[in-house]
Amino acid sequence: MHGLSTFEPKNGFVKWLEARLPILSFAHGSFVAFPTPKNLNYWWTFGGILSFMLIAQIVTGVVLTMHYTPESTLAFGSVEKIMRDVNWGWMLRYAHSNGASMFFFAVYIHMFRGIYYGSYKSPREVLWILGVIIFLLMMATGFMGYVLPWGQMSFWGATVITNLFSAIPLVGDDITVWLWGGFSVDNPTLNRFFALHYLLPFMIVAVVALHVWALHVCGQNNPDGVEVQDIHKDCVPFTPHATMKDSVGIAFFLILYCWFIFYIPNYLGDADNYIPANPMKTPAHIVPEWYFLPYYAILRSIPNKLAGVIAMFAAIAILAFLPWLDTSKVRSGKYRPIFRIFFWIFVASGIGLGYLGAMPPEGGYVLAARILGVVYFGFFVVVLPLLGLFEKTTPVPASIADAVLARTGSASSVAASAASAPQTKG
Repeated sequence: MHGLSTFEPKNGFVKWLEARLPILSFAHGSFVAFPTPKNLNYWWTFGGILSFMLIAQIVTGVVLTMHYTPESTLAFGSVEKIMRDVNWGWMLRYAHSNGASMFFFAVYIHMFRGIYYGSYKSPREVLWILGVIIFLLMMATGFMGYVLPWGQMSFWGATVITNLFSAIPLVGDDITVWLWGGFSVDNPTLNRFFALHYLLPFMIVAVVALHVWALHVCGQNNPDGVEVQDIHKDCVPFTPHATMKDSVGIAFFLILYCWFIFYIPNYLGDADNYIPANPMKTPAHIVPEWYFLPYYAILRSIPNKLAGVIAMFAAIAILAFLPWLDTSKVRSGKYRPIFRIFFWIFVASGIGLGYLGAMPPEGGYVLAARILGVVYFGFFVVVLPLLGLFEKTTPVPASIADAVLARTGSASSVAASAASAPQTKG
Protein backbone atom coordinates (compact mmCIF):
# COMPACT_ATOMS: atom_id res chain seq x y z
CA MET A 1 0.00 0.00 0.00
CA HIS A 2 1.55 3.29 -1.07
CA GLY A 3 2.28 5.74 1.71
CA LEU A 4 2.22 9.49 1.98
CA SER A 5 5.88 9.81 2.91
CA THR A 6 7.42 13.19 2.21
CA PHE A 7 10.69 12.48 3.99
CA GLU A 8 13.57 14.65 2.79
CA PRO A 9 17.09 14.54 4.28
CA LYS A 10 17.91 17.77 6.11
CA ASN A 11 21.67 17.53 6.55
CA GLY A 12 24.73 16.10 4.89
CA PHE A 13 25.06 12.99 7.06
CA VAL A 14 21.42 11.97 6.57
CA LYS A 15 21.73 12.55 2.81
CA TRP A 16 24.87 10.41 2.75
CA LEU A 17 23.15 7.65 4.76
CA GLU A 18 19.97 7.77 2.64
CA ALA A 19 21.99 7.35 -0.55
CA ARG A 20 23.53 4.15 0.83
CA LEU A 21 20.92 2.78 3.26
CA PRO A 22 17.51 4.52 3.09
CA ILE A 23 16.49 3.29 6.52
CA LEU A 24 15.20 6.65 7.75
CA SER A 25 12.87 7.15 4.79
CA PHE A 26 11.71 3.55 5.20
CA ALA A 27 10.92 4.14 8.89
CA HIS A 28 9.17 7.41 8.07
CA GLY A 29 7.04 5.81 5.39
CA SER A 30 6.22 2.79 7.55
CA PHE A 31 5.58 4.33 10.96
CA VAL A 32 4.93 8.03 10.42
CA ALA A 33 3.30 8.67 7.06
CA PHE A 34 1.80 5.22 6.57
CA PRO A 35 -1.88 5.73 5.60
CA THR A 36 -4.17 4.40 8.31
CA PRO A 37 -7.96 4.02 7.91
CA LYS A 38 -9.54 6.83 9.86
CA ASN A 39 -12.32 4.62 11.27
CA LEU A 40 -10.09 2.30 13.33
CA ASN A 41 -11.30 1.70 16.88
CA TYR A 42 -9.46 0.67 20.05
CA TRP A 43 -9.61 -3.02 19.16
CA TRP A 44 -6.83 -2.18 16.69
CA THR A 45 -4.49 -1.10 19.51
CA PHE A 46 -3.76 -4.73 20.38
CA GLY A 47 -1.21 -4.93 17.56
CA GLY A 48 0.82 -2.25 19.31
CA ILE A 49 0.21 -3.89 22.69
CA LEU A 50 1.55 -7.20 21.35
CA SER A 51 4.66 -5.49 19.97
CA PHE A 52 5.27 -3.94 23.39
CA MET A 53 4.76 -7.28 25.17
CA LEU A 54 7.13 -9.09 22.78
CA ILE A 55 9.88 -6.59 23.57
CA ALA A 56 9.15 -6.81 27.32
CA GLN A 57 9.34 -10.63 27.24
CA ILE A 58 12.63 -10.64 25.35
CA VAL A 59 14.25 -8.03 27.63
CA THR A 60 13.15 -9.69 30.89
CA GLY A 61 13.96 -13.14 29.48
CA VAL A 62 17.53 -12.19 28.51
CA VAL A 63 18.21 -10.76 31.98
CA LEU A 64 16.72 -13.81 33.70
CA THR A 65 18.93 -16.04 31.53
CA MET A 66 21.99 -14.42 33.09
CA HIS A 67 21.02 -15.87 36.47
CA TYR A 68 19.20 -19.10 35.57
CA THR A 69 20.93 -22.50 35.65
CA PRO A 70 19.52 -25.04 33.14
CA GLU A 71 20.45 -28.16 35.13
CA SER A 72 17.88 -30.47 36.69
CA THR A 73 19.37 -30.42 40.21
CA LEU A 74 20.01 -26.66 40.19
CA ALA A 75 17.20 -25.11 38.11
CA PHE A 76 14.61 -24.86 40.89
CA GLY A 77 17.13 -23.37 43.30
CA SER A 78 18.37 -20.87 40.71
CA VAL A 79 14.83 -19.56 40.24
CA GLU A 80 14.48 -19.14 44.01
CA LYS A 81 17.86 -17.38 44.08
CA ILE A 82 16.63 -14.97 41.40
CA MET A 83 13.57 -14.27 43.54
CA ARG A 84 15.47 -13.73 46.79
CA ASP A 85 19.05 -12.63 46.07
CA VAL A 86 19.18 -10.90 42.67
CA ASN A 87 18.47 -7.17 42.75
CA TRP A 88 14.88 -6.72 41.50
CA GLY A 89 14.93 -10.40 40.54
CA TRP A 90 11.45 -10.99 41.96
CA MET A 91 10.07 -8.24 39.74
CA LEU A 92 11.85 -9.55 36.63
CA ARG A 93 10.58 -13.07 37.26
CA TYR A 94 7.00 -11.94 37.88
CA ALA A 95 7.11 -9.55 34.91
CA HIS A 96 8.23 -12.42 32.68
CA SER A 97 5.83 -15.09 33.97
CA ASN A 98 2.81 -12.76 34.03
CA GLY A 99 3.99 -11.22 30.77
CA ALA A 100 3.43 -14.58 29.07
CA SER A 101 -0.19 -14.54 30.26
CA MET A 102 -0.66 -10.92 29.19
CA PHE A 103 0.87 -11.77 25.80
CA PHE A 104 -1.63 -14.58 25.23
CA PHE A 105 -4.53 -12.52 26.60
CA ALA A 106 -3.74 -9.79 24.06
CA VAL A 107 -3.20 -12.23 21.18
CA TYR A 108 -6.55 -13.95 21.81
CA ILE A 109 -8.33 -10.58 21.67
CA HIS A 110 -6.32 -9.69 18.55
CA MET A 111 -7.41 -12.97 16.90
CA PHE A 112 -11.07 -12.66 17.91
CA ARG A 113 -11.07 -9.11 16.53
CA GLY A 114 -9.60 -10.39 13.27
CA ILE A 115 -12.29 -13.06 13.00
CA TYR A 116 -15.14 -10.65 13.82
CA TYR A 117 -14.05 -8.02 11.31
CA GLY A 118 -12.92 -10.49 8.62
CA SER A 119 -9.26 -9.48 8.65
CA TYR A 120 -8.35 -12.85 7.10
CA LYS A 121 -10.22 -12.23 3.85
CA SER A 122 -8.61 -11.34 0.50
CA PRO A 123 -6.14 -9.72 0.04
CA ARG A 124 -4.93 -10.44 3.60
CA GLU A 125 -4.68 -14.24 3.53
CA VAL A 126 -0.87 -14.31 3.91
CA LEU A 127 -1.06 -11.71 6.68
CA TRP A 128 -3.48 -13.97 8.57
CA ILE A 129 -1.45 -17.15 8.01
CA LEU A 130 1.68 -15.42 9.32
CA GLY A 131 -0.35 -14.48 12.40
CA VAL A 132 -1.28 -18.15 12.92
CA ILE A 133 2.42 -19.11 12.63
CA ILE A 134 3.26 -16.50 15.28
CA PHE A 135 0.56 -18.01 17.51
CA LEU A 136 2.05 -21.50 17.11
CA LEU A 137 5.54 -20.23 17.92
CA MET A 138 4.14 -18.44 20.98
CA MET A 139 2.53 -21.66 22.20
CA ALA A 140 5.78 -23.60 21.79
CA THR A 141 7.75 -20.85 23.54
CA GLY A 142 5.23 -20.58 26.37
CA PHE A 143 5.17 -24.34 26.97
CA MET A 144 8.96 -24.64 27.08
CA GLY A 145 9.24 -21.61 29.35
CA TYR A 146 6.76 -23.14 31.80
CA VAL A 147 9.02 -26.18 32.12
CA LEU A 148 12.12 -24.18 33.12
CA PRO A 149 11.31 -23.52 36.83
CA TRP A 150 11.42 -27.33 37.21
CA GLY A 151 8.66 -27.49 39.79
CA GLN A 152 6.12 -30.29 40.07
CA MET A 153 3.70 -28.89 37.51
CA SER A 154 6.56 -27.99 35.16
CA PHE A 155 7.96 -31.52 35.26
CA TRP A 156 4.67 -33.37 34.95
CA GLY A 157 3.28 -30.94 32.37
CA ALA A 158 6.35 -31.65 30.24
CA THR A 159 5.88 -35.38 30.77
CA VAL A 160 2.22 -35.34 29.71
CA ILE A 161 2.61 -33.07 26.68
CA THR A 162 5.76 -34.71 25.26
CA ASN A 163 4.14 -38.13 25.68
CA LEU A 164 1.45 -37.03 23.24
CA PHE A 165 3.93 -37.33 20.38
CA SER A 166 4.23 -41.07 21.07
CA ALA A 167 0.71 -41.43 19.63
CA ILE A 168 2.00 -40.62 16.13
CA PRO A 169 2.23 -43.88 14.15
CA LEU A 170 5.70 -45.24 13.24
CA VAL A 171 7.78 -42.20 14.27
CA GLY A 172 6.04 -41.14 17.50
CA ASP A 173 8.31 -42.99 19.92
CA ASP A 174 11.45 -41.74 18.17
CA ILE A 175 10.22 -38.13 18.31
CA THR A 176 9.43 -38.49 22.01
CA VAL A 177 12.87 -39.92 22.83
CA TRP A 178 14.49 -37.13 20.81
CA LEU A 179 12.52 -34.48 22.72
CA TRP A 180 13.46 -36.06 26.03
CA GLY A 181 17.09 -36.62 25.10
CA GLY A 182 16.71 -40.01 26.79
CA PHE A 183 13.97 -42.32 28.00
CA SER A 184 12.21 -39.93 30.39
CA VAL A 185 11.94 -36.22 31.13
CA ASP A 186 15.28 -35.37 32.74
CA ASN A 187 18.27 -33.03 32.51
CA PRO A 188 18.72 -33.34 28.70
CA THR A 189 15.04 -32.39 28.30
CA LEU A 190 15.54 -29.30 30.41
CA ASN A 191 18.59 -28.31 28.36
CA ARG A 192 16.72 -28.73 25.08
CA PHE A 193 13.74 -26.71 26.30
CA PHE A 194 15.98 -23.96 27.66
CA ALA A 195 17.84 -23.63 24.35
CA LEU A 196 14.61 -23.57 22.32
CA HIS A 197 12.87 -21.20 24.74
CA TYR A 198 15.73 -18.75 24.25
CA LEU A 199 15.79 -19.18 20.46
CA LEU A 200 12.08 -19.12 19.56
CA PRO A 201 11.35 -15.49 20.62
CA PHE A 202 13.86 -14.30 18.02
CA MET A 203 12.11 -16.48 15.45
CA ILE A 204 8.88 -14.79 16.52
CA VAL A 205 10.51 -11.40 15.89
CA ALA A 206 11.43 -12.52 12.37
CA VAL A 207 7.88 -13.69 11.59
CA VAL A 208 6.45 -10.51 13.17
CA ALA A 209 8.63 -8.52 10.74
CA LEU A 210 7.08 -10.49 7.86
CA HIS A 211 3.63 -9.94 9.40
CA VAL A 212 4.18 -6.17 9.48
CA TRP A 213 5.60 -6.24 5.96
CA ALA A 214 2.51 -8.08 4.69
CA LEU A 215 0.34 -5.54 6.52
CA HIS A 216 2.09 -2.66 4.77
CA VAL A 217 1.63 -4.32 1.38
CA CYS A 218 -2.14 -4.90 1.59
CA GLY A 219 -3.01 -2.19 4.11
CA GLN A 220 -4.95 -2.44 7.33
CA ASN A 221 -8.46 -3.78 7.54
CA ASN A 222 -11.02 -1.62 9.36
CA PRO A 223 -14.27 -2.04 11.34
CA ASP A 224 -16.42 -1.49 8.24
CA GLY A 225 -14.42 -3.97 6.15
CA VAL A 226 -14.24 -1.73 3.07
CA GLU A 227 -11.06 -1.07 1.13
CA VAL A 228 -9.49 2.36 0.80
CA GLN A 229 -11.00 4.24 -2.16
CA ASP A 230 -9.30 7.61 -1.77
CA ILE A 231 -6.16 7.66 0.35
CA HIS A 232 -6.67 11.34 1.21
CA LYS A 233 -10.33 11.02 2.22
CA ASP A 234 -10.27 7.57 3.85
CA CYS A 235 -6.93 7.66 5.66
CA VAL A 236 -4.87 9.64 8.12
CA PRO A 237 -1.09 9.40 8.76
CA PHE A 238 -0.10 6.66 11.21
CA THR A 239 1.65 9.27 13.36
CA PRO A 240 0.22 10.98 15.35
CA HIS A 241 -3.27 9.49 14.90
CA ALA A 242 -2.68 5.74 15.34
CA THR A 243 0.38 6.14 17.58
CA MET A 244 -1.58 8.25 20.06
CA LYS A 245 -4.43 5.75 20.12
CA ASP A 246 -1.95 2.87 20.53
CA SER A 247 -0.26 4.74 23.37
CA VAL A 248 -3.57 5.07 25.24
CA GLY A 249 -4.29 1.36 24.71
CA ILE A 250 -0.81 0.36 25.90
CA ALA A 251 -1.13 2.61 28.97
CA PHE A 252 -4.37 0.96 30.09
CA PHE A 253 -2.95 -2.48 29.33
CA LEU A 254 0.11 -1.66 31.44
CA ILE A 255 -2.15 -0.90 34.39
CA LEU A 256 -3.59 -4.42 34.14
CA TYR A 257 -0.10 -5.91 33.63
CA CYS A 258 1.34 -4.08 36.66
CA TRP A 259 -1.65 -5.06 38.79
CA PHE A 260 -0.78 -8.72 38.23
CA ILE A 261 2.96 -8.16 38.80
CA PHE A 262 2.67 -6.20 42.04
CA TYR A 263 -0.59 -7.39 43.61
CA ILE A 264 -1.47 -10.92 42.43
CA PRO A 265 1.74 -12.27 40.82
CA ASN A 266 0.90 -15.95 41.41
CA TYR A 267 -2.81 -15.78 40.61
CA LEU A 268 -2.39 -17.35 37.16
CA GLY A 269 0.18 -19.91 38.29
CA ASP A 270 -0.09 -23.20 40.15
CA ALA A 271 0.93 -23.73 43.77
CA ASP A 272 2.46 -27.13 42.91
CA ASN A 273 5.14 -25.37 40.89
CA TYR A 274 6.63 -24.10 44.17
CA ILE A 275 7.43 -27.74 44.99
CA PRO A 276 10.67 -29.09 43.41
CA ALA A 277 10.13 -31.60 40.59
CA ASN A 278 9.71 -35.13 41.90
CA PRO A 279 9.51 -37.95 39.31
CA MET A 280 8.24 -40.31 42.06
CA LYS A 281 5.16 -38.28 43.00
CA THR A 282 2.48 -37.35 40.47
CA PRO A 283 0.31 -34.28 41.27
CA ALA A 284 -3.36 -35.03 41.87
CA HIS A 285 -4.43 -32.93 38.90
CA ILE A 286 -2.02 -31.95 36.12
CA VAL A 287 -3.10 -28.66 34.55
CA PRO A 288 -1.23 -26.59 31.92
CA GLU A 289 -1.16 -22.80 31.86
CA TRP A 290 -4.56 -21.16 31.30
CA TYR A 291 -3.84 -20.23 27.68
CA PHE A 292 -3.53 -23.92 26.72
CA LEU A 293 -6.69 -25.04 28.53
CA PRO A 294 -9.19 -24.94 25.60
CA TYR A 295 -6.98 -27.24 23.52
CA TYR A 296 -6.25 -29.43 26.56
CA ALA A 297 -10.01 -29.85 27.08
CA ILE A 298 -10.43 -30.97 23.45
CA LEU A 299 -7.56 -33.44 23.85
CA ARG A 300 -9.00 -35.01 27.01
CA SER A 301 -12.56 -35.19 25.69
CA ILE A 302 -11.61 -37.86 23.13
CA PRO A 303 -10.89 -41.32 24.56
CA ASN A 304 -8.56 -42.37 21.72
CA LYS A 305 -5.08 -40.88 22.28
CA LEU A 306 -4.19 -40.40 18.60
CA ALA A 307 -7.61 -38.95 17.76
CA GLY A 308 -7.30 -36.56 20.72
CA VAL A 309 -3.88 -35.36 19.58
CA ILE A 310 -5.15 -34.85 16.02
CA ALA A 311 -8.18 -32.91 17.28
CA MET A 312 -6.01 -30.73 19.53
CA PHE A 313 -3.63 -29.74 16.73
CA ALA A 314 -6.52 -29.42 14.25
CA ALA A 315 -8.16 -26.89 16.58
CA ILE A 316 -5.16 -24.61 15.97
CA ALA A 317 -4.37 -25.53 12.35
CA ILE A 318 -7.94 -24.88 11.19
CA LEU A 319 -7.39 -21.17 11.87
CA ALA A 320 -5.01 -21.03 8.89
CA PHE A 321 -7.84 -22.10 6.55
CA LEU A 322 -10.29 -19.39 7.63
CA PRO A 323 -9.84 -17.29 4.45
CA TRP A 324 -11.23 -20.19 2.40
CA LEU A 325 -13.79 -21.55 4.88
CA ASP A 326 -15.65 -18.24 5.12
CA THR A 327 -17.55 -17.86 1.82
CA SER A 328 -19.27 -14.54 2.57
CA LYS A 329 -18.56 -11.60 0.28
CA VAL A 330 -19.06 -9.18 3.17
CA ARG A 331 -15.96 -8.82 5.31
CA SER A 332 -17.04 -7.18 8.59
CA GLY A 333 -19.29 -8.83 11.16
CA LYS A 334 -20.74 -5.36 11.72
CA TYR A 335 -22.96 -5.96 8.66
CA ARG A 336 -23.60 -9.69 9.20
CA PRO A 337 -26.41 -10.11 11.78
CA ILE A 338 -26.53 -13.92 11.79
CA PHE A 339 -22.74 -14.22 11.79
CA ARG A 340 -22.61 -12.07 14.94
CA ILE A 341 -24.81 -14.54 16.82
CA PHE A 342 -22.65 -17.52 15.83
CA PHE A 343 -19.46 -15.55 16.51
CA TRP A 344 -20.42 -14.95 20.14
CA ILE A 345 -21.46 -18.61 20.49
CA PHE A 346 -17.96 -19.48 19.18
CA VAL A 347 -16.33 -17.13 21.72
CA ALA A 348 -18.42 -18.65 24.51
CA SER A 349 -17.38 -22.16 23.42
CA GLY A 350 -13.71 -21.15 23.61
CA ILE A 351 -14.14 -19.71 27.12
CA GLY A 352 -16.16 -22.77 28.17
CA LEU A 353 -13.46 -25.12 26.89
CA GLY A 354 -10.91 -23.12 28.85
CA TYR A 355 -12.91 -23.64 32.03
CA LEU A 356 -13.40 -27.35 31.34
CA GLY A 357 -9.68 -27.81 30.66
CA ALA A 358 -9.03 -26.87 34.29
CA MET A 359 -11.60 -29.34 35.63
CA PRO A 360 -11.02 -33.06 36.34
CA PRO A 361 -11.51 -35.23 33.20
CA GLU A 362 -14.58 -37.05 34.47
CA GLY A 363 -18.36 -37.25 34.15
CA GLY A 364 -20.21 -34.17 32.99
CA TYR A 365 -17.01 -32.21 32.38
CA VAL A 366 -15.94 -34.59 29.61
CA LEU A 367 -19.41 -34.58 28.03
CA ALA A 368 -19.55 -30.78 28.10
CA ALA A 369 -16.08 -30.60 26.52
CA ARG A 370 -17.22 -32.88 23.69
CA ILE A 371 -20.28 -30.71 23.04
CA LEU A 372 -18.27 -27.48 23.06
CA GLY A 373 -15.61 -29.11 20.88
CA VAL A 374 -18.30 -29.86 18.28
CA VAL A 375 -19.49 -26.23 18.54
CA TYR A 376 -15.90 -25.00 18.09
CA PHE A 377 -15.22 -27.04 14.95
CA GLY A 378 -18.77 -26.55 13.67
CA PHE A 379 -18.22 -22.80 13.52
CA PHE A 380 -15.39 -23.30 11.01
CA VAL A 381 -16.56 -26.23 8.90
CA VAL A 382 -20.36 -25.75 8.92
CA VAL A 383 -21.40 -22.23 9.94
CA LEU A 384 -18.92 -20.12 7.98
CA PRO A 385 -19.28 -21.98 4.64
CA LEU A 386 -23.11 -22.00 4.82
CA LEU A 387 -23.58 -18.42 6.05
CA GLY A 388 -21.91 -17.13 2.90
CA LEU A 389 -24.68 -18.77 0.88
CA PHE A 390 -27.77 -17.86 2.93
CA GLU A 391 -27.05 -14.86 5.16
CA LYS A 392 -28.78 -11.59 4.30
CA THR A 393 -26.38 -8.78 5.16
CA THR A 394 -27.13 -5.14 5.92
CA PRO A 395 -25.96 -2.30 3.62
CA VAL A 396 -22.20 -1.76 3.59
CA PRO A 397 -20.82 1.81 3.20
CA ALA A 398 -19.33 2.67 -0.18
CA SER A 399 -16.15 3.98 1.44
CA ILE A 400 -14.43 4.54 4.77
CA ALA A 401 -15.17 8.28 4.50
CA ASP A 402 -18.90 7.54 4.14
CA ALA A 403 -18.81 5.24 7.16
CA VAL A 404 -17.11 7.90 9.28
CA LEU A 405 -19.55 10.60 8.19
CA ALA A 406 -22.51 8.31 8.83
CA ARG A 407 -21.27 7.61 12.34
CA THR A 408 -20.90 11.32 13.06
CA GLY A 409 -24.46 11.98 11.94
CA SER A 410 -24.27 13.26 8.36
CA ALA A 411 -27.69 12.50 6.86
CA SER A 412 -26.49 12.88 3.28
CA SER A 413 -23.71 10.33 3.73
CA VAL A 414 -26.12 7.85 5.32
CA ALA A 415 -28.41 8.15 2.29
CA ALA A 416 -25.49 7.83 -0.10
CA SER A 417 -24.21 4.72 1.64
CA ALA A 418 -27.61 3.05 1.59
CA ALA A 419 -28.13 3.87 -2.09
CA SER A 420 -24.70 2.65 -3.19
CA ALA A 421 -24.76 -0.63 -1.24
CA PRO A 422 -27.99 -2.62 -1.56
CA GLN A 423 -28.58 -5.65 0.63
CA THR A 424 -26.70 -8.74 -0.50
CA LYS A 425 -26.57 -12.41 0.26
CA GLY A 426 -23.17 -13.80 1.19
